[in-house]
Amino acid sequence: MKLVIVVPDGMADRRGDFPEGRTPLARAHTPVMDLLAAEGECGTAVTVPDGVLPGSDSANMAVLGVDPASVSIGRAAIEAAGRQVAVEDDEVVFRMNLVTVEGDVLSDYSAGSISPDDARPLVEAVAAAVRPLGAEVALGVSYRHLMRVKDPEGALAALTCVPPHDMLGGSVKENAPRGAGAERLLRITSTADAAIAGMSKTATAVWCWGQGRKASLPSLRERFGVRGAVITAVDLVRGLGRAMGMDVIEVEGANGDIDTNFAGKGEAAVEALAAYDVVFVHVEAPDEASHRGQEDVKVKAIELVDGEVLSRVRREADARGDTRVLCMPDHLTPLAIRTHAHGAVPYALYGAGVDASGVDGFSERTAGSTGVQFARGWELLARALDRKG
Repeated sequence: MKLVIVVPDGMADRRGDFPEGRTPLARAHTPVMDLLAAEGECGTAVTVPDGVLPGSDSANMAVLGVDPASVSIGRAAIEAAGRQVAVEDDEVVFRMNLVTVEGDVLSDYSAGSISPDDARPLVEAVAAAVRPLGAEVALGVSYRHLMRVKDPEGALAALTCVPPHDMLGGSVKENAPRGAGAERLLRITSTADAAIAGMSKTATAVWCWGQGRKASLPSLRERFGVRGAVITAVDLVRGLGRAMGMDVIEVEGANGDIDTNFAGKGEAAVEALAAYDVVFVHVEAPDEASHRGQEDVKVKAIELVDGEVLSRVRREADARGDTRVLCMPDHLTPLAIRTHAHGAVPYALYGAGVDASGVDGFSERTAGSTGVQFARGWELLARALDRKG
């Protein structure tokens, strides 16, 4: 049995935030998702258990069959694995966002979705400025970069750092890093801020968070005896895949936003089925729209996943006859709060040997109406593969 997992990141919302429960998923025209839900199994899954932060690291880990409460890695360490950035034993690695700060307020976690070309000279300036302080910077894409810092005593690894997308419109001072190593990290980031002062209208500062050490996770082959591949524009998900022994398939024009190459991802997934048992297709665009509070853009992103990615995958699954399709967001990203949240997400599992639920469309409401729930969402992968995990 082969399996394609399509994850529209952050697609799910809270029904109570919308009149008559008309969430973006309910509003969107999604004929393929509707078909998967009606002719396959439809239900809900809790991907992030209580006590674990509802991030894309923990949630996608659960979709890939690992209990996020069982491991402690750090988002940046996973991203480093995704970019094949080596992290030494005495180092801690941070995600380093380029952000917009106005006075004491963080107004944009992405520096206006800064382009890679505009970001490069800024990151190069930061790298040169912080190297004398024992920090090394690795260039990423757009606003997403990495900073490695020598930390033999573990003070920086133990810091409390607020994700920038969780403090939009909030005070930089009130949300500053806390812990024994905070003064050192602030000295590094202040030096970085000074290095890029006046270079950009949108990227006015850096923000470090999500720190961790080397990434290591149980492999997909060890757990299920399958060979897997990941298709994504996001370093974090690349890292999760590589840490689980999966190959990474790059798609030209995939950038993690509403103008990503949706069709290219769908085509790559279809082609990958010839060589892989599990193909994990991650689409970041719905999550980005949620963080920005853009409801119509989120609806459009969901529709593009349906029409450009899932339509191709579903046709191939039908033609092969030995393939299942699992569509589910990794976590909720409610527009009302513009950040990630705990809660059950809807899923649709379609294909060979899966009984039809008969629900009327795919949404948070219909998924919740079936009574099928995985309280331990990481167990859903074994169900989808018809294997014991």
